[in-house]
This record gives sequence, structure tokens and C-alpha cells, in this order.
Amino acid sequence: MTGVRRVAGRDAALARGLCELLRDCVDHGASVGFLSPLDAAAAARYWERVLAAVEQGSLLLRVAEDGDRVVGSVQLEPCPKDNGRHRAEVQKLLVLTAHRGRGLARALMAEAERFAREARRTLLVLDTEVGSVAESVYRTLGWTRAGEIPDYATTPAGKLHPTVYYYKRL
Repeated sequence: MTGVRRVAGRDAALARGLCELLRDCVDHGASVGFLSPLDAAAAARYWERVLAAVEQGSLLLRVAEDGDRVVGSVQLEPCPKDNGRHRAEVQKLLVLTAHRGRGLARALMAEAERFAREARRTLLVLDTEVGSVAESVYRTLGWTRAGEIPDYATTPAGKLHPTVYYYKRL
């Protein structure tokens, strides 16, 4: 059975599961800031920074778990600027390849939106690779396309690709 929970801070077992999740997604083509194959040490450093930010309260992390295995995650970074206290950025919606198609992305995004509402955030933004599966997920969930930037990032294989920005008013 899969459940979604909020992460409060550092946990070694959770960090290992998050590393496995990130490596699986990157090695299967997810353009989330890393090149493939993703080195285990680089994944561990990334999650250490994320979990530290969670402990400091500057980042929300939700994870989906199937038993004791991490199968998905999403991050929400509230804008700390005075003129942006109404918005937050959704980052790194990840679902383990073997668990896709089960509604986990929808459940994780619903949790991110619920938290945003509780924190009185009325606008969410995100970016993703043009033409990706993620882009179709966001459209299905009611996000509005704002525009794209050519050659913004490289795929995990190292090829330049455009990025598209989306927003959602809550």
C-alpha cells in the first residue's frame, strides 16, 4: 500500500530511498538537473542539502512510500521575498519508474497544493522539459502554460532542450 507523508528532516534510511528514486528517474531520462548516469555520491549530496533545507523550514518535502520503499517525492519552495510571499515553486516531482501510472504524481501534487493553501500561497509555478510526460501530467492537473525558453537545460544524456514554465492559481 502506498502512502504520502510530509518529511520533517534528516533520516538515513529515507535519504537512501530518495537517492535510489533520483537515480532511477535521472537514469530513465528525467531532466531534473543531473546528467546520467547519476553518481551515488552526487545524489547523496543533493538530498543532504534538501533535507537540511527541510529542517530549516525553507522547503517542504513530501514522499510517497510503498511499505518502507520511497516511490515518489515532490518539493515545494515558498518564495522568501517580501513581494513573493503569495507564491511557491514546485520542484522535482519524481516517481519511481516501476510505480508510474498509479496516480502517485497526482497524489503528490495534491499534497503540495494542500500545503501551499495552508501556508496561504495562492500561486504556484514550475518548469519542466517541453514535450515530457511531466508536461502532460501538469496540463491534466489544471496547470496553465506560461511559455518556453529554448536550449534552457540539457537532458540527462547531455542534449540541449527547451524548458516550459507553468503556473497554477489556488
